[in-house]
Amino acid sequence: MNKIVGSIRIALRALKVNRMRSALTMLGIIIGVAAVIAMVGVGTGATARIQDQIQSIGSNLIIVLPGSVSTNGVRLGSGAVASLTQDDAKAIAAECPSVALAAPTVRGSVQVVYGSNNWATNAQGVTPDYMTIRDYTMLSGQFFTTQDVDAAAKIAVLGETVATNLFGDNDPTGQVVIIKNVPFTVAGVLTPKGQSPTGQDQDDVILLPISTATQKVLGANKANAKAVNSLMVQAMNPQAMDQAIQEMDELLRERHKILPGGDEDFTIRNLTEVFAAQETSAQVMSILLGAIASVSLIVGGIGIMNIMLVSVTERTREIGLRQAVGAKTHDILMQFLVEAVTLSLLGGIIGIVVGLTASVLISHFAHWATQVSPMSILLAFVFSAVVGVFFGYYPARKAAYMDPIEALRYE
Repeated sequence: MNKIVGSIRIALRALKVNRMRSALTMLGIIIGVAAVIAMVGVGTGATARIQDQIQSIGSNLIIVLPGSVSTNGVRLGSGAVASLTQDDAKAIAAECPSVALAAPTVRGSVQVVYGSNNWATNAQGVTPDYMTIRDYTMLSGQFFTTQDVDAAAKIAVLGETVATNLFGDNDPTGQVVIIKNVPFTVAGVLTPKGQSPTGQDQDDVILLPISTATQKVLGANKANAKAVNSLMVQAMNPQAMDQAIQEMDELLRERHKILPGGDEDFTIRNLTEVFAAQETSAQVMSILLGAIASVSLIVGGIGIMNIMLVSVTERTREIGLRQAVGAKTHDILMQFLVEAVTLSLLGGIIGIVVGLTASVLISHFAHWATQVSPMSILLAFVFSAVVGVFFGYYPARKAAYMDPIEALRYE
């Protein structure tokens, strides 16, 4: 232990003699560690943001949309025909064992008025199960009930964006808004969800009882009064997603009287898989950013090895004198190895501070979400120490195995 402490003292003394050279040598490690922390922080922040957005759309979510159909040989686009109904949602909830809940939805654009304020937004007619499927909670007030749907009650639940634009900071619960000349009492405000993974504002919405929406606001489909734009479905658990999709496919084909091999007039989408692919892409980007930044650490390590070789050459006579007075090979090896590791670790510590500062500045000025984990800091610090050992070993070994006679004769 005493030898190690002595080697550290000698190493620090040698580094102080050439402070500028030591600082420039550490610069490569400082930049490398800072770059790793900042870049991994940006990548991790992007991944975390996507995870939050995925969770905001709802858990175990499956969406059923109207599909394309053929009429007299002409294929109409997806959603051209209202092929889904409220009865389909009831059948799915009742007859598919892997399905927990199913909620029909209709939607359309509306202009909402309160006093002298107005706002164009998206109105959706839903059932109370929609709130559970989408993991909504109430910021104020309460959601409408099944009785409100049955009675086609003129009540509305506002998203935060709509509430802010109409009421400012005031609580709109109990106030009356006008939607297409129909007065609606505000039952409450939804807890904000922010942007969806596709970039849409999930809070710019008004939720109405589906019966009220079709009868008094959006209008019912002339061909089928119970037609809906989509079905929001929640599987029992993440493991039941594929089974739920299969059960729904078989049930809807039977209900819509689609023959084997015939084109389906509906489309089932597992949104979790779609958004999970985005999350995977963000994680890959994080790894790539970290790998690119790690190149700076290697370059810094090469700089350490270069300077240490110069130091060995400059101190050849000193090495010869130490050998002459009894210094062992491992003592000299330890001395120069400690110098290299000290340079690397000091650079690593400064690099951590610079990296954390850079992450804060990136988040503030570029408005990118950054998330620096303790693990990334630890890995960057350990990697800087490994770089010091790896690139410092060759110069240290060269010094340790130097011929003492030749070293003493060196000018």
